[in-house]
Amino acid sequence: MRKVMSTLNWMILALLALTMTAVAQQSVSSPQNLQPGSAPRPEQRTAKPSQARSGQVTPNLAPPTSTDLIVDRVVMREKDLIKFLSPRTPIVETYLQNLTQDPQLGPIPRNDRYFLGRMDLSESIGRSDYLQDKDEGMEKRLLGGITKRFKFQYQPLGFSWMIFADRNEFDRQHYNFHYARREFLGDVRCLVFDLTPKKDAGRGRFLGRIWIEDQDFNIVRLNGTYARASHNSYYYHMDSWRLNLIPGYWVPAYIYSEEGDFTAGAKNKIAFKAQTRMWGYNLKMGTPNDELTNIWVDAVNDNTPTAQDATPLAAERAWQRQAEDNVIERLERAGLLAPEGDVDKILQTVVNNLEITNNVELPRPVRTRVLMTSPLETFSVGNTIVVSRGLIDVLPDEVSLAMLLSHELAHIVLGHNLGSQYAFNDRMLFSDEGTYQNLGFKHIPEEEAAADKKAIEMLKASPYAEKLDSAGLFIKALQMRAPQLSALLQAHLGNNIAENGRVKRMTQLANSAPALDWNKLDQIAALPLGGRVKLNPWDDRVEIVKAQPVAITSARDKMPFEVTPFFPRLSRYSVASAPAATTVAAPTPTATTANASPTPTK
Repeated sequence: MRKVMSTLNWMILALLALTMTAVAQQSVSSPQNLQPGSAPRPEQRTAKPSQARSGQVTPNLAPPTSTDLIVDRVVMREKDLIKFLSPRTPIVETYLQNLTQDPQLGPIPRNDRYFLGRMDLSESIGRSDYLQDKDEGMEKRLLGGITKRFKFQYQPLGFSWMIFADRNEFDRQHYNFHYARREFLGDVRCLVFDLTPKKDAGRGRFLGRIWIEDQDFNIVRLNGTYARASHNSYYYHMDSWRLNLIPGYWVPAYIYSEEGDFTAGAKNKIAFKAQTRMWGYNLKMGTPNDELTNIWVDAVNDNTPTAQDATPLAAERAWQRQAEDNVIERLERAGLLAPEGDVDKILQTVVNNLEITNNVELPRPVRTRVLMTSPLETFSVGNTIVVSRGLIDVLPDEVSLAMLLSHELAHIVLGHNLGSQYAFNDRMLFSDEGTYQNLGFKHIPEEEAAADKKAIEMLKASPYAEKLDSAGLFIKALQMRAPQLSALLQAHLGNNIAENGRVKRMTQLANSAPALDWNKLDQIAALPLGGRVKLNPWDDRVEIVKAQPVAITSARDKMPFEVTPFFPRLSRYSVASAPAATTVAAPTPTATTANASPTPTK
C-alpha cells in the first residue's frame, strides 16, 4: 500500500511540475501585464471597489508544487470569487420538468415549474422573486424541497444555492480533497478532485467532484450533491458550470439538475430535469451619475420650416413612440431584455422579408428585441416586436420563426397599439421584481383572431409560402406537449400561445400540415431548450449557437421542448472576444480564445 501511495504521489508531483513549467513560461514580470485569472498575493488580496467592479486582478502567485498547496490555492481563489460577487445581484432562472416514462420516447415531461428571481450574494445566498408562487404553503428552505401533506415542493432557492460548493466553510478543515486525474474541458486543461465532507462536518456539505483550471486554480465546474439531508428536506444532484467572462474570475453561469431512475422495477419519489441560468452580474454595478461629468450641452436653435407643432396624428404617434421607448428601456434595466445584437438582426431580416413581399409601409420602422427568459412568448409594444429566448430556442427553422413574427407584425399593421399608458414616466417607477405586476401587453380575443388571419395572408404572399408545412408541424408538436408544459407556455407580458392545454395561435397552419410522426427521424418539429441561443451571464448579450448538428438515431433523440444538460466548451477570457462596452481590465496577450458557448443537443 505504501508503495502504491508513493507511486501515486510521484505521478502527481510529476504532473504538477509539467503543468507549472507551462504556466511559468506564460508569466510576465511586469505587474502591468496581468494574467487573466491570476490570484492575488495575501497582502494584495483586498481590492479597491473600483477594481472589483472593473474586473482588475493582481499578479500571479508562485506556482504550487504539491497537492496541499494546490488545495490551498483553490480555497483562496474560491474565497476571492465569493468576495468579488458579494455586491452583485444577478438574475437566476430555473425551469423544471417533472418526468414520466413513455414506452416509445423514454422519460418525457409530466408537468413543469418555472422560477425567476434575483440573487443577493452579499452575506449569504438570498433571493427575491419576480413571480409569486401560488402555493402559499411553500416554506423557505435553503436546499431541496420538503414533504408536506404527501406533496413534494420545490424550493427555488435550492437551485440558486448550487453556484458554490460551500459558501462559508470551503476549506481543508471541513473537506477531504482527493486528486483524481487531469482532463480537458474544451480548451481548458483541468485538475480533477473528488471532495468528501469530513466526519462531523455537519449537514449540507458538498459531496462530489470539482474541476480546477490549471493556470490560476479557479473552480470551473462542480458535479455532485449535498450530504446528510434532514428528515424533511431533500438535496438535489447538480452539475454547475462557470465561464471566464472577465479577467481573473470564472462566474457561475449554468446549473443542470436531475433526479429519477427509470430502470425496470425502480420506484421514483421524484423524477425531474431542471436548467438554471444566471445573468445580469454587471447589471447594477455601473455609476450612471458619473456619466454626467462628461456631457456637454450646446444650445441649438431649429429654424427649419418643419419645426412646427405636431398634428394630432403625429402627436399620437410620438406619444406611442415615447411609451415604446420607456418600456424597452425599463425592461433592459430590469435585466429581462437583451442588449441589441446579432440575434436582433436575424429577427429583423425575417420581418423585412414579410414587409417587402407584402408591400407593408409604416410611418416608422419595426424593431425586434429578445426577451432573455425561457417561457415561450411574443408581444409587441408600439413598433417593437419582442420574442423570448426560449421560443427562439425551440423553433426548428426560419419558417416557424416567420410564422410567429408575422402574428406580431399583423398587430402592428392593423393598428392594435398597446402600451400608450407607459408614456407617463411615473408608471416606470417600480422595482425590478415588480416588472410583471406593472407591465402587460395582452390583446383582446378579437384582436388576436384578426392578427392570426392577417398573418396567414402575409405568410402566403411571402418567400415562406411554399414551406409552411414545417410551421404547421411546430404547432402540432406544441399541441401534443401543451397539456404538460403549462409553465413553459405561460406568457408573463403578452398573450399565451396556448391556454388550458390547447394551442390558440396560428392553428390554421396545423390543419394543412402533414401528420406528426415521432418515428420519422428526418421530421424535426421542435428543438429542445438551449438549441439556438446562448446567453452571456456577464453583459447579457445573446448570440446564435454555432455548432455542427448531431445525427438523430432514434425518436428519443428529438426531445421537443425538453430540458437537457449543459456542456459548454470552456475557454479563457480573450480581449478580442470582449464587447467594446465591457469595462474590464485588459488581460495579457497570451490569453486564449473567445467566451465559452453551450453545446446544443442538436
